[in-house]
Amino acid sequence: MKKEKNCCENSIKKIKPIDKGIQCNEFLVYFPAQHQKEQPGMEYLMKPLPLFDNPNHCDNQRLKDKVAIITGGDSGIGRAVAVAFAKEGAKLILVYYNEHQDACEIKQYIENLGGCVELIAGDLKDPSFSKYIVETTIEKYGKIDILVNNAGVQYPQKSLLDISEQQFDITMKTNLYAVFYLTKAVLPYLKEGASIINTSSITTYYGEPELIDYASSKGALIGFTRSLATNLAKKKIRVNAVAPGTFWTPLQPSSWTSDKIPSFGSTSDLKRAGQPYEIATTYVYLASPDSSYTTGQVIHVNGGEYKG
Repeated sequence: MKKEKNCCENSIKKIKPIDKGIQCNEFLVYFPAQHQKEQPGMEYLMKPLPLFDNPNHCDNQRLKDKVAIITGGDSGIGRAVAVAFAKEGAKLILVYYNEHQDACEIKQYIENLGGCVELIAGDLKDPSFSKYIVETTIEKYGKIDILVNNAGVQYPQKSLLDISEQQFDITMKTNLYAVFYLTKAVLPYLKEGASIINTSSITTYYGEPELIDYASSKGALIGFTRSLATNLAKKKIRVNAVAPGTFWTPLQPSSWTSDKIPSFGSTSDLKRAGQPYEIATTYVYLASPDSSYTTGQVIHVNGGEYKG
């Protein structure tokens, strides 16, 4: 595999603005205009590269010998969660769609940390793929302790009339049906103390006029999380969700037009988008015994953009 000048060189110290906003002096530009034609996008093509690893993250072994499945684990928030989990001692199954270079790079990165990781590529919209993921995980590690449903897509449209039935179907099947398929496939293997973590979105709380189907799918995911948490409480299996605000991930340049990128994140109280490492330890908390009394909850990480 050709080694790109990429993830291993990322550092928190590289977070710095590029220049003042051209049309608005109240925010700094952290990202130049850019666009990718296909979703969910490739991390290695982003400029600047997202920051996924916090070098100050202490190895506390809170997930020692736990087995975690992470969808969308090749890039963005999923990649940051994978690195944080690996540092805490978890063994990983990273599920991704077709972003092979990103997946190979993060696998190498985690193995360089001394972590144990397996990659599985496929389409989560296919129910049979979820069964394959579970079978592969059990064959590899013999158990499943943590499920992170993180994969997702979004296709902005100016009007409801512009959302085709095909787009609506793809959005719902990727963001909601896939969670149902994989959670159902994993459930028979989860034991007391297991944790399910779903990635929702800030958009389902304040509404995003150009992401009607996306916000709807993420809203349904909140209902799924809370109801399943109550249903599984007697088995002492916890189910929670994280609702990210604006984070610099491949989903952004692959869904928004290039002119939207320079101001991305400027509406938050902190006047910038979040970097993936800044949300990763939220997932560590929900996956670890630290959150043993936390279930059916949604944790908001959004730079102050929504205060629900």
